[in-house]
Amino acid sequence: MEREPATLSFRLWGYNKFMSKLVNELIKQGYLKSDLIIDAFSEISRVEFVPHELEKEAEANIALPIGYGQTISQPLTVAFMLELLDPKRSQNVLDIGSGSGWTTALLCYIVGRHGKVTAIERKEELKKMGEKNTDKYGYLRNGKDGIAEFFVGDGTKGFKKNAPYDRILVSASTECVPNDLKEQLKVGGKMVVPLRHSIWYMEKKGDNDFYKEEYPGFEFVPLIED
Repeated sequence: MEREPATLSFRLWGYNKFMSKLVNELIKQGYLKSDLIIDAFSEISRVEFVPHELEKEAEANIALPIGYGQTISQPLTVAFMLELLDPKRSQNVLDIGSGSGWTTALLCYIVGRHGKVTAIERKEELKKMGEKNTDKYGYLRNGKDGIAEFFVGDGTKGFKKNAPYDRILVSASTECVPNDLKEQLKVGGKMVVPLRHSIWYMEKKGDNDFYKEEYPGFEFVPLIED
């Protein structure tokens, strides 16, 4: 299986061993199933995406604050959402509510060098944090190189310039699925989006035809709109 290059900090000493335990537990519980997503979880270390004062807490299977009223999601939740999203190599993916960049980096690993990830964050400070963290793995797009591009914007409007998308991941809760996201998803594409206290899986069957499944029992910070 293709491996992506990574430049890891000294903070990762001993962390991969823990991640193996966490990954094994998520596999055992049925949250991680796909080889490519399992590999991404094993290679992209969450400790690189939390504030320095919370490094020890990065090992916990819980959501953690990253500042500005936002959080980095619980690994269990991210695993569940990515398995629903089913991203593949070489796909074009939109990551809304990218926060500190963890989901963006996971998606970069999955889509590989021939894929593209567009990350949208409402807060300028978090957008810069996400860029910096993702660049630790060499994924930041500079000119023709890299995979990820970060932008500040209203996630409910998506990012039309890089559309249409094979996959759309939304990591903050909204009251309804924004029409712009529906329009920017390819026919045959998949979207995972939190609505209130549920995660919704959507697959676009036609221009105005969506297959939907609801998975209740989750909590997310709200998606910030203009």
